[in-house]
Amino acid sequence: MKAAKSNIMTLDQFKDKHYGEAGTQTRDVLEVGYESFKIGALIHEARIEKGLTQEQLAAKVGTTKSYISKIENNIKEVRLSTLKKIVELGLGGHLELSIKL
Repeated sequence: MKAAKSNIMTLDQFKDKHYGEAGTQTRDVLEVGYESFKIGALIHEARIEKGLTQEQLAAKVGTTKSYISKIENNIKEVRLSTLKKIVELGLGGHLELSIKL
């Protein structure tokens, strides 16, 4: 009996196949979109860990539940100043950024 051929590929192999190699325009658009998605997912995860509702987080930051929802669901991009307020005032954390060249 023949062994079944594996169709399993790494995430990088999948991205290379469907979006082109790193540095191509299509791949760069994908990567930028992923970073925006990741910020919303991190905020959502931290909010849940702190036991806060979107409404409670919004009140601490001085914004609306709708705005927090849009950030968490990658519908709206968050400004750096607002991200800092969400992390520090709303979640009691510390925002760290880095630049890679």
